[in-house]
Amino acid sequence: MRPSRHPVLDRTAALLLEGYGWLPDRMRRATGPVARGRVMGRHAVALRGPDAVRFFYDERHVRRHQAVPEPVRATLFGEGPVHTLDGEAHRARKAMFLSLLAPPARVADLVEQVTGAWDEAVASWARRPAVVLFDEAAKVLTAGVCRWAGVPLEPAGVDPLARDLVALVDGFATAGPRHWRARRARGRREAWLAGLVDEVRAGTRAVPDGSVLATVAEHRDADGRRLDARTAAVELLNVIRPTVAVAWFVAFAGHALHRWPGNRERLRAGDTAFAAAFVHEVRRFYPFAPFTGGRAAADLTWRGEDIPAGALVMLDLYGQNHDAGLWGDPYAFRPERFLERPVERDELVPQGGGDPSTGHRCPGEAVTIALLEAVCVRLSRLEYDVPPQDLTIPLRRVPTRPRSGLTITGVRPAAG
Repeated sequence: MRPSRHPVLDRTAALLLEGYGWLPDRMRRATGPVARGRVMGRHAVALRGPDAVRFFYDERHVRRHQAVPEPVRATLFGEGPVHTLDGEAHRARKAMFLSLLAPPARVADLVEQVTGAWDEAVASWARRPAVVLFDEAAKVLTAGVCRWAGVPLEPAGVDPLARDLVALVDGFATAGPRHWRARRARGRREAWLAGLVDEVRAGTRAVPDGSVLATVAEHRDADGRRLDARTAAVELLNVIRPTVAVAWFVAFAGHALHRWPGNRERLRAGDTAFAAAFVHEVRRFYPFAPFTGGRAAADLTWRGEDIPAGALVMLDLYGQNHDAGLWGDPYAFRPERFLERPVERDELVPQGGGDPSTGHRCPGEAVTIALLEAVCVRLSRLEYDVPPQDLTIPLRRVPTRPRSGLTITGVRPAAG
């Protein structure tokens, strides 16, 4: 390959400083269809667009094994999770997640548990002078997902578990105190869940047949072996943690209802098509995952550009969700865009792309959508005030959210 195609300067510090804007800015300044740089000492090539999504999620092109940096494994995913596997090992482990997260009855049951926890929580919000929507959503999701998963959790344990699960997501993309808080939280929760797995296997803890806890405890990988207790705990967290991460989207939905209150009435009226469109627009418009990455499985070519074997291949998720070529007016919050034309699978990629049944696309995406539709309708039917506060969403912080978490006061059910 031409020497000029191997970048010398490492851009990791710029990525950490600039956050969501870093990769879209690199893409804008690129003279061709890819952007290049060095990230964590490795030649990195960034792609964007539906065709790039299909290229990226083809295992002949990009592999996940050894691609996830240790700081991300140590906080967000854990050691040895499904996200880092390829081939038959990935398919066997992914099948377990799909059995838990894909069946409509499973999704409906989770939604029922979470909305039940929401309704219980809202009754207490009316008695409090103020609540922070992000924090309360995290607690509701924690209580609901643990009930659904068969993970025993006393009421007093909800708040500390919610804080730890939020910390796992909040600390993966920083080198500071948030990161070390996440590492400590992972250690605590893996030890706790590994202990539950051991108890289930020993027959000293009864759990519902077919529950998430029972399924993960008894799962056998492609080699026919059960997961060791610590890896089983990692995968349990990889069911529970992403569910609680929906709190970010709930806070964004509250932010959208405050900034564009005209959407509230259509949600309140029970317009299911609009509720789906609103949720898709929240996921498209607001920043969640900035990008995803893997390693080039061989020397590759993308639209005439060379990608050397072993290079870091980065898929620009935030940039694609704000690409004017796809969305026309990407920085306008307009749910109606999802009612005007069908959006193909690999256009909208807030949680990655590809086929969830065979590839690395998040198997819990349908769960995220279903939970958000139910919670957003409930949120729209609440009456509350939004006092003066800092509602800015800093794009240099990953993951980001409204600075205040969205404080609401005077919570009361909607009249009628």
